[in-house]
Amino acid sequence: MSTSRVRRVLRRWIPNQHGAWAMLLMPFLAGALLGGFDGWHAVLLPAWLLAYCAAFHAQQYVRLRRISRNSRAPLRHRAPLAGFAAAFAACAVPLAVAHPWLLVAALCAAPFFAVNIVYAHRNGERATVNGIAAAVPACGMLLVSDRLGNGTVDSGAWPAALACLLYFTGTVLYVKTMIRERGSRSFRVASGVYHGLAVVAAAALDPWLAVPFALFCLRAVALPGRGPRIAVVGAVEVLCSVLLLAFLVCGPLSSG
Repeated sequence: MSTSRVRRVLRRWIPNQHGAWAMLLMPFLAGALLGGFDGWHAVLLPAWLLAYCAAFHAQQYVRLRRISRNSRAPLRHRAPLAGFAAAFAACAVPLAVAHPWLLVAALCAAPFFAVNIVYAHRNGERATVNGIAAAVPACGMLLVSDRLGNGTVDSGAWPAALACLLYFTGTVLYVKTMIRERGSRSFRVASGVYHGLAVVAAAALDPWLAVPFALFCLRAVALPGRGPRIAVVGAVEVLCSVLLLAFLVCGPLSSG
């Protein structure tokens, strides 16, 4: 297969929601670092990423079935959906056999996936509520990853997961002020107010977390309206994710 064809296949198969990868990886890594790495993490991580890829193509299939006048448009998502689902099953079955409690975790995530499907059917994937619904199971993965390594959920894992949810919910609002709602004053105000309250909430979880959340608040207030390129917006969010990860695993929560 030629290099150009491989690139075309990858573009067709790999989800183009670049911001989602930080949300998928950071809580998982935080949980593994807090609870300790286990050999099963090497199976859980690909299962988690494959589940996301399969869910993405399922949502695109549902969306295009509803809105596209071209009856063949949704079909391009069938092969990726089947391929990712099969690869996910290959990872998930041994995980479920070794750790049956993971089935309960999957059931907890299912309602949020259902919300995403509903919004995809309405062609409303960019809705704020839909973004927050996607963030909840992603942040919940911190608890799953922590328990997989530790055998139980550390007391510090719960506030760490809530801190992740505070951050990624804020990211949903902030990124809208930078891209799709960059001309909306109401979104900028809502994002600024949310980030201000998030500083207080993070400090209540752990005073140590007030530092990164104050910086997140600063970027949410200062950057909208300045027009940085989308690539710069994405790079800033990756740095913010890494910063929060460092504060979670190096601070008092790591000894919880």
